[in-house]
Amino acid sequence: MRPLEKLWRKETLRVIGLMSGTSADGMDAALVDITGFGPETKVRLLAFSSVPYEEEVRREILRLASGGEGGSRDLTLFSFLLGQLSLEACRAVCAKAGIGPESVDLVGQTLYHSPEPVPYAGRIVRGTLQLGEPSVICEGLKCPVVSDFRVRDMAAGGQGAPLVPYVEYLLYRRPEETVALQNIGGIGNLTLLPRGGAPEDTLAFDTGPGNMVMDQIASRVTEGRLRCDENGALAARGECREALLAFMMRDPFLRRKPPKTTGREAYGAAYVDALMEKAASEGLSGPDILATATRFTAECIRIAVEDFCPVRPDRLVVGGGGSRNPTLMRDIRAALPVPVMTNEDLGLNSDAKEAVAFAVLANECVHGMCGNMPSVTGAAHPVVMGKISLRRAYE
Repeated sequence: MRPLEKLWRKETLRVIGLMSGTSADGMDAALVDITGFGPETKVRLLAFSSVPYEEEVRREILRLASGGEGGSRDLTLFSFLLGQLSLEACRAVCAKAGIGPESVDLVGQTLYHSPEPVPYAGRIVRGTLQLGEPSVICEGLKCPVVSDFRVRDMAAGGQGAPLVPYVEYLLYRRPEETVALQNIGGIGNLTLLPRGGAPEDTLAFDTGPGNMVMDQIASRVTEGRLRCDENGALAARGECREALLAFMMRDPFLRRKPPKTTGREAYGAAYVDALMEKAASEGLSGPDILATATRFTAECIRIAVEDFCPVRPDRLVVGGGGSRNPTLMRDIRAALPVPVMTNEDLGLNSDAKEAVAFAVLANECVHGMCGNMPSVTGAAHPVVMGKISLRRAYE
C-alpha cells in the first residue's frame, strides 16, 4: 500500500507538530490525534513537550537568524543539527505520552524570512529560508514528514505568514460571536474570526513584537543571567516611561495596513540597540525599560484591534508564552475595550497552540487541502503547503 493511501484510509491520524519560533528558546512538540480534515477537523491533544536549546545552540540560531552573512557550511550543518533536535523533541513528547507516532509534521526554524521585495544580485527578490532537515526525522521515526510550509504561499505572491489563522478558523470559529485570537510568541499576531464568517472573511496579521524585545532587554539588563522576564517580575518593579514609549510608538510597522508580517529581521539586536541607547539617554533603570517594552506590546495589540479590525470582537483570547506574563496581561486588559481571557480559560493549552497548528497543517497537506488564507497572507490564490518526505514508496 502506498504510504499516503495508508494515511487516507485511517479515520484518525496521530501527528506530531513541531514549532521552533522567533523566541529561539527551544523546540515545542505537540502530539495530537486528528480526525477528519478541512472544516470537519477535530483535534485532541495527547501530550506537549518543550525541549530547551542549549545556550551554544541558541546563540548560533540567533546569529544565523540575524539576516547577516552565513556561509554554506554553517547553513548546511545548522539544518542537520536542527533536524536532530527536532527528532529529539519528537521522541521526548512520545515518551511523555507513552506512545509512538504514526505520522510526523515538521516545521523548520525560520532562519530568515524576507517577505518584502529587496534588491539582490541586480534583481528584486523576496524569500524565506526554513531549515531543519526533514530526512533526519523521517529516518528516525520511520514515518512521513511534512516540512517547509511557507514557500508555496510566497510563490503564489503571499507573505508566507501568518499560517496559524487557517487552523484557528477550523478550531475556534463560532456562529454566534466574533472572536479575536492574539498569539504572543516572539512576535505577536492577531486573528479575527467574524461571527458566522467564511474562511475568506478571516482577518489576520502580525501586531508587532511579542516577547522578542522584552526577552532581549531582560538578558541585557541582567547581563545574561536571564533569558526572559519570568512572570513579568522585573517589569512589575518598574514604571512605563512616556518618552521611551513615544519613541517606540513611532514604529511605522504599527500603522501599516494588513496583510503584514514581521520578525527578528525587524526587532532583533539592532532594534534593541537603538532602544537601549534611547533609554540610556533618559537615564532609565532596567525595570523601567522592561515596563515600557511590556506596555508597548500591549499598545501594539490595542492599535491592531482599534485600527484594523472592521468589527469589534466580542472577546480577545490570548495564547502563547506571553499569556503567562501577568504584567503583560494586566497591560493588555487595561488597553483593550473588550473582555480578555486566555486559552486556559477555555480549557486549552496556550503553549501547545502553534505546535498543534502545524500538526493540523501537515494533516491538510497529506489530504491535498489548501492550508493558506489569501485574505491573510496576500497570496493570489489558495495553495497546498508543505513538502512531504516519504520513508519509501510502499510500506
